[in-house]
Amino acid sequence: MAMVVSGVGCLIHVYALGYMRDDPKYDRFFAQMNLFVFFMLLLVLADNFLLLYVGWEGVGLCSYLLIGHWSERPAAASAAKKAFIVTRVGDAAFLVGIAMIATNFGSLDFGRTLSAGGAAGVSHGAITVIALLLLCGAAGKSAQLPLQTWLPDAMEGLTPVSALIHAATMVTAGVYLVVRCHVFLQVSSIASTVVLIGGLVTAVYAATSALGQDDFKRVLAYSTMSQIGYMFFACGLHAYSLAIVLLVMHAFYKALLFMSAGNVMHALDGETDLKRMSGLRVPMPATFWLFVVGWLAIAGVPPLSGFFAKDEILATASQTAHYLAWGVALFAAFISALYISRLAFLAFFGPFRRGRDVHEAPPVMTVPMGILAVLAAVGGILGISAVSGVIPRFLAPVVGATPESHHGPSTLLLAVISVAVALLGIAVGWFVYRSGRIDWVALRDRARPLHRTLERGWWFDTVYSAVLVTPGKAVAAFAAYVVDPRVIDGAVTWVGRGMTALATVGRRIQTGFVRTYALAFLAGVVAVLWYLVVRS
Repeated sequence: MAMVVSGVGCLIHVYALGYMRDDPKYDRFFAQMNLFVFFMLLLVLADNFLLLYVGWEGVGLCSYLLIGHWSERPAAASAAKKAFIVTRVGDAAFLVGIAMIATNFGSLDFGRTLSAGGAAGVSHGAITVIALLLLCGAAGKSAQLPLQTWLPDAMEGLTPVSALIHAATMVTAGVYLVVRCHVFLQVSSIASTVVLIGGLVTAVYAATSALGQDDFKRVLAYSTMSQIGYMFFACGLHAYSLAIVLLVMHAFYKALLFMSAGNVMHALDGETDLKRMSGLRVPMPATFWLFVVGWLAIAGVPPLSGFFAKDEILATASQTAHYLAWGVALFAAFISALYISRLAFLAFFGPFRRGRDVHEAPPVMTVPMGILAVLAAVGGILGISAVSGVIPRFLAPVVGATPESHHGPSTLLLAVISVAVALLGIAVGWFVYRSGRIDWVALRDRARPLHRTLERGWWFDTVYSAVLVTPGKAVAAFAAYVVDPRVIDGAVTWVGRGMTALATVGRRIQTGFVRTYALAFLAGVVAVLWYLVVRS
């Protein structure tokens, strides 16, 4: 994790030198980027939950600052607030989980809480609750259902921010947390099932939503969500090392794809609408070929890195008798190949629309992309085997071996099926969006309700707005305009008015005449004597 954060982060920083060259907030941007890397390294290198939580909240803060870098744009400011608020929901649950760990284990140190015998004296129910609370925090940070709505809007941030935070590092922090705390999943079958189903549902949900997006970066945002769902699915299968393999591979090819999006925006003056793009491979050949590497890697075409990561996860699902889950994951893989192919065919293929001053990005932006392309192409060797791969072998002493079973289809047959599904997704993408045999715009118009559903992310934002946001704003408005001025301020105002009235009465008594004071003194003496007589 430290190598991913610092290595990929370094390449993205170099890329940002060219991308941010003319930005008026250049210094502040790089200060915040480096602060983010600091907090991310603190998160992954912490040896206890409290220090991990400091890094956890630090990256959330930096994400808010970087998404809202162009705070003068209402959309960017709103996206930054949304990201901060939605992730706070998961973070609050995470904090409660940490408190329960301290209460039940008597320590927050990983060495005691995550050791093989650390949970010996803790009840099964408590461990299940702790695991689910930690999972809530992971779901919020990694944009998993039902806390996923912030990530697509976060694409209002700068492209280097999307590449670093929303593809390679921060959104994978949830996967790191689940793998780091895998001992709790080993104990709690309920938590394992929740992770498996949640990851699988998110993978399908996000992949289908990506098909309905016309914004270049929003397609990649939903793609990130789907890929992380795959990582959670692997954790649910107890294939923790494979989840980390996919995490590392995803950092390579998704950062590369986001940088490609940045190059396109750089060349088209910020344009991200796919309907306004065509034939960009002609004026931007370097970006095109680099994008092709990321495209084929995420689609799962061998021998690129994405194939090895996804294929091992699919094989594990089949060989451990999770046949239904395997079928659903295979469908998600098909949709993944389809949406990324749609993006490639619409943006880079077809006739180039002349008349635009489209130019290739400078070397300071393309060279880091070239390095990532090499890593995305050959990085699969790190996880070429679920048993003897570099990363699985390295992690085996910590997370154990990947579950294996000799039941079901052979590994070779499963690999062939996986590749066939990936190629089918690419073929369908070409047939629909580039062959010319189908008018995909007309097709989409005929299926308008379905397209609107996918475009709006299955209406999650609409539902949340109706159920949570609108009532919340109504309560806030009632508190601001009724409770605060009339009840709270009103109470203070009436106390002040009462004191003013008493002071007015007191001022009338203070006449300055001796006879008045003597009369008051006499009346007081008479009253005291009368009280003493009555009492006796």
